Amino acid sequence: MNRIKRTAIIGGGAAGFFLAINLKERCPQMEVVIMERAQRVLRKVEISGGGRCNVTNTFEDIRDLREVYPRGHRLLGRLFREFDHRAVWQWFEQRGVKLVAQTDHCVFPQSQDAHTIVNLFLNEAHRLGIEVVTGCKIQSLDELADYDYLCVTTGGQPRSEQLSWLQQEIVEPVPSLFSFSIADDRLHQLMGAVAEHAQAMIPGMRLRSAGPLLITHWGMSGPCILRLSSYAARQLHEADYQLPLQVNWVGASEDEVAEAITGMMRQHPQKLVTSVAPLQLSQRLWCYLAEKAIAQRATEAPLGSLNAKEQRRLVAAVVADQYHISGRAPHRDEFVTCGGISLSSVNPHTLESRTRPALYFAGEVLDIDGVTGGFNFQAAWTTAYTVARSIASL
Repeated sequence: MNRIKRTAIIGGGAAGFFLAINLKERCPQMEVVIMERAQRVLRKVEISGGGRCNVTNTFEDIRDLREVYPRGHRLLGRLFREFDHRAVWQWFEQRGVKLVAQTDHCVFPQSQDAHTIVNLFLNEAHRLGIEVVTGCKIQSLDELADYDYLCVTTGGQPRSEQLSWLQQEIVEPVPSLFSFSIADDRLHQLMGAVAEHAQAMIPGMRLRSAGPLLITHWGMSGPCILRLSSYAARQLHEADYQLPLQVNWVGASEDEVAEAITGMMRQHPQKLVTSVAPLQLSQRLWCYLAEKAIAQRATEAPLGSLNAKEQRRLVAAVVADQYHISGRAPHRDEFVTCGGISLSSVNPHTLESRTRPALYFAGEVLDIDGVTGGFNFQAAWTTAYTVARSIASL
Protein backbone atom coordinates (compact mmCIF):
# COMPACT_ATOMS: atom_id res chain seq x y z
CA MET A 1 0.00 0.00 0.00
CA ASN A 2 1.29 3.47 -0.89
CA ARG A 3 2.35 5.58 2.08
CA ILE A 4 0.37 8.79 2.60
CA LYS A 5 2.58 11.76 1.79
CA ARG A 6 2.87 14.68 4.18
CA THR A 7 3.36 18.40 3.58
CA ALA A 8 4.27 20.96 6.25
CA ILE A 9 3.47 24.60 5.55
CA ILE A 10 5.41 26.93 7.83
CA GLY A 11 3.45 30.16 8.20
CA GLY A 12 -0.29 30.60 8.71
CA GLY A 13 -0.87 33.70 6.63
CA ALA A 14 -2.42 34.41 3.26
CA ALA A 15 0.07 32.41 1.20
CA GLY A 16 0.12 29.51 3.66
CA PHE A 17 -3.63 28.97 3.68
CA PHE A 18 -4.01 29.51 -0.05
CA LEU A 19 -1.27 26.96 -0.70
CA ALA A 20 -2.76 24.44 1.73
CA ILE A 21 -6.28 24.68 0.31
CA ASN A 22 -5.17 24.38 -3.30
CA LEU A 23 -2.84 21.49 -2.51
CA LYS A 24 -5.42 19.57 -0.49
CA GLU A 25 -8.04 20.02 -3.21
CA ARG A 26 -5.63 18.51 -5.74
CA CYS A 27 -4.34 15.80 -3.39
CA PRO A 28 -7.18 14.84 -0.99
CA GLN A 29 -5.20 11.93 0.45
CA MET A 30 -2.15 14.03 1.33
CA GLU A 31 -1.64 15.08 4.95
CA VAL A 32 -1.30 18.88 5.01
CA VAL A 33 -0.36 20.78 8.17
CA ILE A 34 -0.11 24.56 8.62
CA MET A 35 2.31 25.56 11.39
CA GLU A 36 2.03 29.12 12.71
CA ARG A 37 4.44 30.66 15.21
CA ALA A 38 1.86 33.10 16.64
CA GLN A 39 -1.25 32.18 18.58
CA ARG A 40 -3.52 33.44 15.77
CA VAL A 41 -3.49 32.76 12.05
CA LEU A 42 -4.31 35.17 9.21
CA ARG A 43 -3.76 38.24 11.38
CA LYS A 44 -2.33 40.28 8.52
CA VAL A 45 -5.28 39.38 6.28
CA GLU A 46 -7.65 40.41 9.04
CA ILE A 47 -6.28 43.95 9.37
CA SER A 48 -5.24 44.59 5.78
CA GLY A 49 -6.91 47.29 3.70
CA GLY A 50 -8.25 48.99 6.80
CA GLY A 51 -10.03 45.78 7.78
CA ARG A 52 -11.52 45.29 4.30
CA CYS A 53 -8.75 43.16 2.66
CA ASN A 54 -7.64 44.44 -0.74
CA VAL A 55 -7.69 40.97 -2.33
CA THR A 56 -6.17 41.91 -5.70
CA ASN A 57 -6.25 44.56 -8.43
CA THR A 58 -7.87 44.67 -11.87
CA PHE A 59 -4.46 45.58 -13.41
CA GLU A 60 -6.51 47.68 -15.81
CA ASP A 61 -4.01 50.51 -16.24
CA ILE A 62 -0.82 48.48 -15.77
CA ARG A 63 1.25 48.38 -18.95
CA ASP A 64 4.40 46.94 -17.38
CA LEU A 65 4.57 44.84 -14.20
CA ARG A 66 7.62 46.85 -13.12
CA GLU A 67 5.17 49.68 -12.35
CA VAL A 68 3.69 47.67 -9.49
CA TYR A 69 6.36 45.07 -8.68
CA PRO A 70 9.73 46.78 -8.16
CA ARG A 71 11.15 43.35 -7.36
CA GLY A 72 9.95 40.07 -8.85
CA HIS A 73 8.14 41.38 -11.93
CA ARG A 74 9.86 38.98 -14.35
CA LEU A 75 9.06 35.90 -12.29
CA LEU A 76 5.47 36.98 -11.69
CA GLY A 77 4.98 37.76 -15.38
CA ARG A 78 5.74 34.10 -16.08
CA LEU A 79 3.61 32.74 -13.23
CA PHE A 80 0.63 34.98 -14.09
CA ARG A 81 0.21 32.96 -17.29
CA GLU A 82 -1.01 30.14 -15.09
CA PHE A 83 -2.76 32.06 -12.31
CA ASP A 84 -3.38 35.81 -12.54
CA HIS A 85 -5.84 38.33 -11.08
CA ARG A 86 -8.70 36.97 -13.21
CA ALA A 87 -8.06 33.48 -11.86
CA VAL A 88 -8.03 34.87 -8.31
CA TRP A 89 -11.39 36.58 -8.88
CA GLN A 90 -12.86 33.31 -10.17
CA TRP A 91 -11.30 31.29 -7.32
CA PHE A 92 -12.96 33.38 -4.60
CA GLU A 93 -16.33 33.71 -6.32
CA GLN A 94 -16.52 29.96 -6.95
CA ARG A 95 -16.25 29.56 -3.19
CA GLY A 96 -19.04 32.00 -2.44
CA VAL A 97 -17.10 35.24 -1.88
CA LYS A 98 -18.34 38.00 -4.18
CA LEU A 99 -15.69 40.56 -5.14
CA VAL A 100 -16.08 44.16 -6.30
CA ALA A 101 -13.66 46.50 -8.07
CA GLN A 102 -13.39 50.14 -7.04
CA THR A 103 -12.76 53.04 -9.41
CA ASP A 104 -9.08 52.94 -8.40
CA HIS A 105 -8.98 49.27 -9.61
CA CYS A 106 -8.52 47.84 -6.12
CA VAL A 107 -10.58 44.69 -5.55
CA PHE A 108 -12.31 43.94 -2.23
CA PRO A 109 -14.86 41.43 -0.98
CA GLN A 110 -18.35 42.77 -1.58
CA SER A 111 -18.91 42.59 2.17
CA GLN A 112 -16.10 45.14 2.67
CA ASP A 113 -15.00 42.98 5.59
CA ALA A 114 -11.69 41.11 5.74
CA HIS A 115 -13.30 38.50 7.98
CA THR A 116 -15.11 37.24 4.88
CA ILE A 117 -11.71 36.14 3.53
CA VAL A 118 -10.47 34.89 6.90
CA ASN A 119 -13.61 32.84 7.48
CA LEU A 120 -13.44 31.37 3.98
CA PHE A 121 -9.89 30.16 4.56
CA LEU A 122 -10.68 28.74 8.01
CA ASN A 123 -13.83 27.00 6.80
CA GLU A 124 -12.12 25.56 3.73
CA ALA A 125 -9.21 24.31 5.84
CA HIS A 126 -11.64 22.61 8.21
CA ARG A 127 -13.72 21.13 5.38
CA LEU A 128 -10.65 19.69 3.66
CA GLY A 129 -9.11 18.29 6.83
CA ILE A 130 -6.09 20.60 6.93
CA GLU A 131 -4.51 20.62 10.37
CA VAL A 132 -3.68 24.07 11.77
CA VAL A 133 -1.18 24.28 14.63
CA THR A 134 -0.51 27.61 16.37
CA GLY A 135 2.23 28.57 18.81
CA CYS A 136 4.60 26.39 16.77
CA LYS A 137 8.09 27.83 16.38
CA ILE A 138 10.26 26.00 13.85
CA GLN A 139 13.96 26.71 14.27
CA SER A 140 15.46 24.12 11.92
CA LEU A 141 14.29 22.30 8.83
CA ASP A 142 15.61 19.14 10.44
CA GLU A 143 12.69 19.29 12.87
CA LEU A 144 10.45 18.44 9.92
CA ALA A 145 12.40 15.50 8.55
CA ASP A 146 9.29 13.30 8.68
CA TYR A 147 7.54 15.39 6.03
CA ASP A 148 7.87 14.75 2.30
CA TYR A 149 7.50 18.42 1.33
CA LEU A 150 8.25 21.63 3.21
CA CYS A 151 6.71 24.96 2.20
CA VAL A 152 7.87 28.22 3.78
CA THR A 153 5.26 31.01 3.77
CA THR A 154 6.43 33.00 6.78
CA GLY A 155 6.05 36.41 5.12
CA GLY A 156 8.56 39.24 5.09
CA GLN A 157 11.15 39.30 7.84
CA PRO A 158 12.82 42.55 8.98
CA ARG A 159 16.29 41.02 9.44
CA SER A 160 18.24 38.53 7.34
CA GLU A 161 19.28 36.49 10.41
CA GLN A 162 15.62 35.58 10.90
CA LEU A 163 15.87 33.64 7.64
CA SER A 164 19.26 32.03 8.26
CA TRP A 165 17.72 28.77 9.51
CA LEU A 166 16.48 28.14 5.97
CA GLN A 167 20.07 27.80 4.72
CA GLN A 168 19.27 29.60 1.47
CA GLU A 169 20.67 32.59 -0.39
CA ILE A 170 19.16 35.69 1.21
CA VAL A 171 18.71 39.18 -0.19
CA GLU A 172 18.92 41.55 2.79
CA PRO A 173 15.38 42.52 3.84
CA VAL A 174 14.62 46.24 4.15
CA PRO A 175 11.31 48.06 4.73
CA SER A 176 9.06 48.96 1.83
CA LEU A 177 5.72 50.81 1.62
CA PHE A 178 6.15 53.46 4.30
CA SER A 179 5.37 57.15 4.62
CA PHE A 180 7.99 59.89 4.91
CA SER A 181 8.86 62.01 7.91
CA ILE A 182 9.53 65.61 6.88
CA ALA A 183 10.68 68.18 9.43
CA ASP A 184 8.49 71.10 8.38
CA ASP A 185 6.11 72.45 11.02
CA ARG A 186 4.24 74.58 8.50
CA LEU A 187 3.61 71.53 6.33
CA HIS A 188 2.38 69.56 9.36
CA GLN A 189 -0.28 72.22 9.93
CA LEU A 190 -1.88 71.07 6.66
CA MET A 191 -2.53 67.62 8.16
CA GLY A 192 -5.37 65.94 6.29
CA ALA A 193 -4.94 67.88 3.04
CA VAL A 194 -4.85 65.70 -0.07
CA ALA A 195 -3.43 66.43 -3.52
CA GLU A 196 -5.29 63.97 -5.74
CA HIS A 197 -2.98 64.09 -8.76
CA ALA A 198 0.45 64.61 -7.23
CA GLN A 199 3.76 63.33 -8.55
CA ALA A 200 6.79 62.70 -6.34
CA MET A 201 10.39 61.92 -7.19
CA ILE A 202 13.83 61.69 -5.61
CA PRO A 203 16.15 64.07 -7.51
CA GLY A 204 19.09 62.37 -9.15
CA MET A 205 17.26 59.05 -9.47
CA ARG A 206 14.97 57.80 -12.20
CA LEU A 207 12.35 57.02 -9.61
CA ARG A 208 8.99 58.76 -9.56
CA SER A 209 5.41 57.95 -8.68
CA ALA A 210 1.98 59.48 -9.10
CA GLY A 211 -1.34 59.42 -7.30
CA PRO A 212 -3.06 60.91 -4.25
CA LEU A 213 -0.64 62.43 -1.70
CA LEU A 214 -1.76 62.90 1.90
CA ILE A 215 -0.16 65.44 4.23
CA THR A 216 0.16 64.12 7.80
CA HIS A 217 1.28 65.46 11.15
CA TRP A 218 4.70 63.88 10.53
CA GLY A 219 5.13 64.53 6.79
CA MET A 220 3.67 62.82 3.74
CA SER A 221 1.80 59.62 2.99
CA GLY A 222 -0.82 58.34 0.58
CA PRO A 223 -0.46 56.09 -2.49
CA CYS A 224 1.95 58.48 -4.24
CA ILE A 225 4.45 58.37 -1.37
CA LEU A 226 3.96 54.69 -0.57
CA ARG A 227 4.72 53.78 -4.17
CA LEU A 228 7.84 55.92 -4.19
CA SER A 229 9.01 54.29 -0.95
CA SER A 230 8.64 50.92 -2.65
CA TYR A 231 10.49 51.93 -5.80
CA ALA A 232 13.32 53.48 -3.77
CA ALA A 233 13.30 51.08 -0.82
CA ARG A 234 16.95 50.08 -1.10
CA GLN A 235 18.26 53.55 -1.95
CA LEU A 236 16.39 55.05 1.00
CA HIS A 237 17.71 52.35 3.33
CA GLU A 238 21.29 52.91 2.17
CA ALA A 239 20.89 56.67 2.75
CA ASP A 240 19.47 56.08 6.25
CA TYR A 241 16.20 57.60 5.03
CA GLN A 242 17.78 61.02 4.47
CA LEU A 243 17.22 62.11 0.87
CA PRO A 244 15.77 65.07 -1.04
CA LEU A 245 12.21 64.90 -2.31
CA GLN A 246 10.54 66.85 -5.12
CA VAL A 247 6.77 67.14 -5.41
CA ASN A 248 4.58 68.25 -8.29
CA TRP A 249 1.35 68.93 -6.46
CA VAL A 250 -0.95 68.84 -9.50
CA GLY A 251 0.80 66.46 -11.89
CA ALA A 252 0.74 69.15 -14.59
CA SER A 253 3.56 70.61 -16.68
CA GLU A 254 5.31 73.86 -15.92
CA ASP A 255 3.61 75.49 -18.92
CA GLU A 256 0.16 74.31 -17.83
CA VAL A 257 0.62 75.72 -14.33
CA ALA A 258 2.03 78.99 -15.68
CA GLU A 259 -1.00 79.30 -17.95
CA ALA A 260 -3.36 78.63 -15.04
CA ILE A 261 -1.71 81.31 -12.89
CA THR A 262 -1.78 83.79 -15.79
CA GLY A 263 -5.46 83.04 -16.24
CA MET A 264 -6.11 83.75 -12.56
CA MET A 265 -4.30 87.09 -12.90
CA ARG A 266 -6.43 88.10 -15.87
CA GLN A 267 -9.71 86.94 -14.37
CA HIS A 268 -9.18 88.15 -10.79
CA PRO A 269 -6.58 90.95 -10.91
CA GLN A 270 -7.83 92.61 -7.71
CA LYS A 271 -8.04 89.49 -5.57
CA LEU A 272 -5.22 88.53 -3.21
CA VAL A 273 -2.86 85.79 -4.36
CA THR A 274 -3.98 83.44 -1.60
CA SER A 275 -7.71 83.90 -2.26
CA VAL A 276 -7.86 81.92 -5.53
CA ALA A 277 -6.28 78.48 -6.00
CA PRO A 278 -5.25 77.08 -9.41
CA LEU A 279 -5.78 73.61 -10.88
CA GLN A 280 -7.97 72.17 -8.13
CA LEU A 281 -5.39 72.73 -5.40
CA SER A 282 -7.00 72.99 -1.99
CA GLN A 283 -7.09 76.53 -0.63
CA ARG A 284 -4.97 75.58 2.40
CA LEU A 285 -2.28 73.96 0.31
CA TRP A 286 -2.18 76.83 -2.19
CA CYS A 287 -1.80 79.37 0.61
CA TYR A 288 1.09 77.37 2.04
CA LEU A 289 2.80 77.10 -1.35
CA ALA A 290 2.26 80.77 -2.20
CA GLU A 291 3.65 81.95 1.13
CA LYS A 292 6.59 79.61 0.70
CA ALA A 293 7.29 81.01 -2.78
CA ILE A 294 6.77 84.75 -2.36
CA ALA A 295 6.53 85.16 1.42
CA GLN A 296 4.51 88.12 2.68
CA ARG A 297 3.57 89.24 -0.82
CA ALA A 298 1.31 86.18 -1.03
CA THR A 299 -1.07 87.59 1.58
CA GLU A 300 -0.73 91.26 0.70
CA ALA A 301 -0.49 91.49 -3.10
CA PRO A 302 -3.34 91.38 -5.61
CA LEU A 303 -2.87 88.86 -8.38
CA GLY A 304 -2.61 91.55 -11.01
CA SER A 305 0.51 93.00 -9.36
CA LEU A 306 2.66 89.87 -9.60
CA ASN A 307 5.86 90.40 -11.56
CA ALA A 308 7.50 87.78 -13.81
CA LYS A 309 9.91 86.55 -11.12
CA GLU A 310 7.11 86.02 -8.61
CA GLN A 311 5.06 84.14 -11.19
CA ARG A 312 7.99 81.80 -11.88
CA ARG A 313 8.44 81.18 -8.16
CA LEU A 314 4.76 80.28 -7.80
CA VAL A 315 4.98 77.90 -10.74
CA ALA A 316 8.07 76.24 -9.26
CA ALA A 317 6.33 75.88 -5.89
CA VAL A 318 3.54 73.94 -7.56
CA VAL A 319 5.49 71.74 -10.00
CA ALA A 320 8.90 71.34 -8.30
CA ASP A 321 8.39 71.83 -4.57
CA GLN A 322 11.48 70.80 -2.60
CA TYR A 323 11.66 68.89 0.71
CA HIS A 324 14.05 66.71 2.66
CA ILE A 325 13.06 63.24 3.85
CA SER A 326 14.19 62.95 7.46
CA GLY A 327 13.16 59.38 8.14
CA ARG A 328 10.36 56.86 7.93
CA ALA A 329 6.99 57.43 9.56
CA PRO A 330 7.30 57.44 13.37
CA HIS A 331 4.94 54.48 13.90
CA ARG A 332 7.05 52.24 11.60
CA ASP A 333 4.28 49.73 11.00
CA GLU A 334 5.35 48.64 7.51
CA PHE A 335 3.38 45.70 6.20
CA VAL A 336 5.86 44.92 3.46
CA THR A 337 9.57 44.27 3.17
CA CYS A 338 11.68 43.89 0.08
CA GLY A 339 14.32 41.21 0.17
CA GLY A 340 14.11 37.64 1.42
CA ILE A 341 14.80 34.38 -0.38
CA SER A 342 16.76 35.19 -3.54
CA LEU A 343 14.79 34.44 -6.69
CA SER A 344 17.94 33.04 -8.29
CA SER A 345 17.95 30.32 -5.62
CA VAL A 346 14.55 28.86 -6.59
CA ASN A 347 13.28 27.08 -9.68
CA PRO A 348 11.22 29.76 -11.50
CA HIS A 349 8.61 27.22 -12.63
CA THR A 350 8.02 25.44 -9.32
CA LEU A 351 9.50 27.76 -6.63
CA GLU A 352 11.44 24.80 -5.26
CA SER A 353 14.84 25.45 -3.69
CA ARG A 354 17.72 24.79 -6.08
CA THR A 355 19.89 23.52 -3.20
CA ARG A 356 17.44 21.53 -1.07
CA PRO A 357 14.92 19.29 -2.88
CA ALA A 358 11.30 19.29 -1.67
CA LEU A 359 11.69 22.73 -0.03
CA TYR A 360 9.39 25.40 -1.52
CA PHE A 361 8.72 29.09 -0.95
CA ALA A 362 5.65 31.25 -1.49
CA GLY A 363 4.52 34.75 -0.59
CA GLU A 364 6.52 37.63 0.78
CA VAL A 365 9.32 35.44 2.15
CA LEU A 366 10.55 35.53 -1.46
CA ASP A 367 12.31 38.63 -2.79
CA ILE A 368 9.06 39.82 -4.36
CA ASP A 369 7.14 42.89 -3.29
CA GLY A 370 4.57 45.18 -4.81
CA VAL A 371 3.18 48.63 -4.33
CA THR A 372 -0.03 49.29 -2.46
CA GLY A 373 -3.29 48.34 -4.17
CA GLY A 374 -3.74 44.57 -3.77
CA PHE A 375 -0.56 43.63 -5.63
CA ASN A 376 1.15 41.94 -2.69
CA PHE A 377 -1.82 39.70 -2.02
CA GLN A 378 -1.92 38.84 -5.72
CA ALA A 379 1.74 37.79 -5.52
CA ALA A 380 0.91 35.65 -2.48
CA TRP A 381 -1.98 33.89 -4.24
CA THR A 382 0.01 33.29 -7.42
CA THR A 383 3.15 31.94 -5.76
CA ALA A 384 1.13 29.76 -3.38
CA TYR A 385 -0.89 28.34 -6.27
CA THR A 386 2.35 27.63 -8.15
CA VAL A 387 3.78 25.64 -5.24
CA ALA A 388 0.54 23.69 -4.73
CA ARG A 389 0.38 22.79 -8.40
CA SER A 390 4.07 21.83 -8.42
CA ILE A 391 3.81 19.46 -5.45
CA ALA A 392 0.55 17.96 -6.71
CA SER A 393 2.14 17.12 -10.05
CA LEU A 394 4.87 14.96 -8.45
